Amino acid sequence: MENTRNRPSTRVFVARLAGTTVFDPLGDAVGKVADVVLLLQLRDAPRAVGVVVEVPGRRRVFLPLSRVTSIAPGAVITTGLLNIRRFTQRHVETLVVGEMLDRVVEMKDGSGKVTIRDVGIEKDRGQDWKVTRLFVQRSSSGPLGLRKGETFMVTPEDVVSLGGTPEQQGATALLATMEDLKPADLADVLHNLPDARRMAVAAELSDERLADALEELGDDDSVSILSALDSSRAADVLDVMQPDDAADLMSELPDSKATELLALMEPEEAEDVRRLMAYDEYTAGGLMTTEPMILPPEATVATLLAQSRKAEVTPALAAIAFVTRPPLESPTGRFIGVVHLQRALREPPQTLVGSIVDRDIETVGPDDSIGTVTRLLATYNLTALPVIDEAHRLLGAVSVDDVLDHLMPDDWREADEAITDETIERSANG
Repeated sequence: MENTRNRPSTRVFVARLAGTTVFDPLGDAVGKVADVVLLLQLRDAPRAVGVVVEVPGRRRVFLPLSRVTSIAPGAVITTGLLNIRRFTQRHVETLVVGEMLDRVVEMKDGSGKVTIRDVGIEKDRGQDWKVTRLFVQRSSSGPLGLRKGETFMVTPEDVVSLGGTPEQQGATALLATMEDLKPADLADVLHNLPDARRMAVAAELSDERLADALEELGDDDSVSILSALDSSRAADVLDVMQPDDAADLMSELPDSKATELLALMEPEEAEDVRRLMAYDEYTAGGLMTTEPMILPPEATVATLLAQSRKAEVTPALAAIAFVTRPPLESPTGRFIGVVHLQRALREPPQTLVGSIVDRDIETVGPDDSIGTVTRLLATYNLTALPVIDEAHRLLGAVSVDDVLDHLMPDDWREADEAITDETIERSANG
């Protein structure tokens, strides 16, 4: 164990480095540190070879440590513009935040197991960055009165099998770095994790956070995660997803698995999903959500504003309320019209929404094509369209974000052509 006095000033702890802004020589921000890449060497200390930097557009790129001129509190300084090629991890590489933090290893002195909480790197005389210290926490009580939960410093040579296996790793530290991420950013982090690590993190996320991430992930990743979950947990996650997203995901599963999960879901949620799965994917019925903001004409503007402030309401759906006769669950009573949030903001809180309803809004039927929906959204500058049946009942609403998801190529989250060196430079310069 290390005496922490006289710690070298070049030492950097990776968990604290994550999220640090990366600057070019002119002082312009180009991204943030997402992780550090190690090579675990057999006969020498593990060597840090680069930094994974998240640049505008949520793209992760590789920055060699040889191009880092300074690492200081709150800033990493580079020698120039980043190479914008998306980072792809090689089999010989290990990610500190993604794969090493929370790993459980054995102490060579026989004092028991410890959990890695942070990794310290520093330059050696040859200007290579080596792992010189591990900040660890004792996983269980050891001999000689050693306490469970005790934290201390060790060197890489003090532990056995630093490379470890996925079974040796929890997700506590990595989850802490994800706490404030938006759903799309959380999905991006999950996508970039190795399969075993991705499942370890998914297992620790709350149902709501995992549902948010699955709504943003591509089909392959979301199906892989949902299929690997215990069926009862998978059903709980589907219950809190938007019905249209849950239906899209269920349609990608084998029929037997989808049937099993529908049986385990809450009856009302399962019924919504079944209705949506009956429509073709590229129709208004297949695109719509069955849970937009629905109000009776007797509701007040104050009620509308309170509904729009709910966290589970997406921005596209928060901009418009659908006014119908009871019942207010879809399929509703007769559809009357909509109230636009911008109009509601100009009215006193006690105003009845029925008095400011827009009755001239275009509607679509459940079998109308995505082309029809797209044309109407663009023509009338709307964020959502009502979907009604032959009896003029509201079945749901198609929002612009759902249309965009279906219009983009299947691999749009992976596309590299959208960002160039010039793009990054312009983004960094505001």
